[in-house]
Amino acid sequence: MKKYLYFFFKFLLFVVFIVVAVFVYLTITDYKPKATDEIYTSKNDTLINKTEFKVLIWNIGYAGLGDDMDFFYDGGTKVRTSKERTLQNIKSISLELSKHTDADFIMLQEVDINAKRSYEINNLDTIKEVLANYYDFYVPNYRVKYVPIPITEPMGKVESGLVTFSKYEPISVKRFAFKGNFSWPKSLFMLDRCFMVARYNLDSNKQLLIINTHNSAFDDGTLKAQQLQQISDFVMTEYNKGNYIILGGDWNQNPPNFTDNILGKHNNSKATFKISQISNNFLPDWNIFYDVKVPSNRFLTEPYKKGKTKLTILDMYLCSPNIAKIKIKTLNLDFKNSDHNPVILQFKLQ
Repeated sequence: MKKYLYFFFKFLLFVVFIVVAVFVYLTITDYKPKATDEIYTSKNDTLINKTEFKVLIWNIGYAGLGDDMDFFYDGGTKVRTSKERTLQNIKSISLELSKHTDADFIMLQEVDINAKRSYEINNLDTIKEVLANYYDFYVPNYRVKYVPIPITEPMGKVESGLVTFSKYEPISVKRFAFKGNFSWPKSLFMLDRCFMVARYNLDSNKQLLIINTHNSAFDDGTLKAQQLQQISDFVMTEYNKGNYIILGGDWNQNPPNFTDNILGKHNNSKATFKISQISNNFLPDWNIFYDVKVPSNRFLTEPYKKGKTKLTILDMYLCSPNIAKIKIKTLNLDFKNSDHNPVILQFKLQ
């Protein structure tokens, strides 16, 4: 008996050592972004002399969250789809984007560069092949050496982020870290949320800001509130200078005045992703544009089942009061290759 106890405690000590070593390693290598990071600065004084634009936003779900998938962190069980399906998804996503090269700006979220969950397939390289005539800018918001959950099939390494494609050369592109994060050790495995600002000179001596965002999802509402306040402070400072601001992406919140019943009643009993709603008091003089008729997101509690899987709207645009909407449309792709649908906005500078 003593012999068995000796080996048991020796094994237990070994396990504890491994766990401690992993946490020490992840703490040392933890991605710690700057509050503001300059990604690009132009050497030219490029001016844009038009007033009407088209922009597309799309969370592509790292080409791994097609209609065959549920996801363990959202109440499902799966970690990743097959490599063949991942390749099919990124090919189809790229094909869809190639149909919208009339867009002046394309803003994507959850674009994997090197991650186990997408079989180390570089999403960005594939998409750039069909958007070769655009400037492209990438900022990371998920950079973790090793995600150890779920225990049975760890998600592993993740390098992923936001990408903005632009037909025009910006004068600058900057990454702004959202303030606040989860406490240690959870913060080691979660996204470092941010927004990316591409700034353009207009021939009116004003500037146009195209802002790509991907806000917090799995917090108790504290981080979401902090991020909205940071967005509000930033965009109001720019608007008070006379500039034009478009902020679009995956907010992980419902827009003001939105009710789920406009999209029909669906099952969400297994959902661990609890959606909050942006207050009607958030920048009340500004406009939040979204397509009320078509869902932009589906829940990942199960593989997509039309008429059964819960649908919602998380993807939208915040526009300064000096911008007028011409048209807003969500492309109904039936969540074939991503758990989000792309949303297109046509707008005019007033």
